[in-house]
Amino acid sequence: MNNSKKIPESQPNNPLHGIKLVTILEELTNTYSWEELANQININCFKSNPSIKSSLKFLRKTPWAREKVERLYLYSIKKQKNAL
Repeated sequence: MNNSKKIPESQPNNPLHGIKLVTILEELTNTYSWEELANQININCFKSNPSIKSSLKFLRKTPWAREKVERLYLYSIKKQKNAL
């Protein structure tokens, strides 16, 4: 039996590859206020005493919410590129 760990392959078509969730949240909070984030994505961690730490904890446990945050991040990047 081979117990060696598989080396991750590069993902050239995945725009989120290599980007940490904390980086995504920091960039979103630099672009939007917590109130705007809560309006964009209806999740409690953006509404009630929002912080990076509490949001990370929730998003790491909640795949559907993380997916929404990642989609908003990709949208905001695309929007910024189109503005240039």
